[in-house]
Amino acid sequence: MRLLVVEDEEDLVDALRVGLVRAGYAVDVAFDAPVAHEKLQVNTYDLVLLDLNLPGGDGFQLCREIRAAGKGMRVIMVTARDRLDDRVRGLDEGADDYLVKPFAFPELLARVRALLRRDTGGTSVLEVGELRIDTARMEVSLAGRALALTPKEYGVLHYLMTRPGHVVSSEELLEHVWDEHTDPFTNTVRVTVGNLRRKLQEDGLIETVISKGYRLKEPA
Repeated sequence: MRLLVVEDEEDLVDALRVGLVRAGYAVDVAFDAPVAHEKLQVNTYDLVLLDLNLPGGDGFQLCREIRAAGKGMRVIMVTARDRLDDRVRGLDEGADDYLVKPFAFPELLARVRALLRRDTGGTSVLEVGELRIDTARMEVSLAGRALALTPKEYGVLHYLMTRPGHVVSSEELLEHVWDEHTDPFTNTVRVTVGNLRRKLQEDGLIETVISKGYRLKEPA
């Protein structure tokens, strides 16, 4: 899943990016409100971590813009503003969650997982046939056999498993699994899917639909 971190504290941004990438997420960053606005216009994110005190604007306005866009992006406001009226306003402006600094990274990660689970019926475990992902532990297995996947292989498989039977284009996978620094003309999606197929050792489980993309086969 692809996240946008909107935060002007560089040390915090670096720590968040490292931790979130290790947890399997693609991460873009905006250090001020105008850049965040621009990226939100261009890209579709699964979740936004949003500070309130930003150069060039404020998080409340950005949250309103996200909700007005109607793209279904989740929002966690992450801020030092701990007053009750700020928390109430943040949730009323459309935030899905509100986390006060300083915070423990495992708690932030748990909140991210909890919000993203809303798109998968509220469960942390996805199962398609004998294929299973535990998103809380980042564990993948096929017919009881544990699979060791790279973060990108995990991201591609996770995205396909949330849409079994549906054709997913390479462009859509790039949009949700890779960050903004990825060359849109790269063959990284094809290479990642090829490596994933070899690790699955299951011919035809991930089908190529010519000129359209990839499809995770649903169990018969």
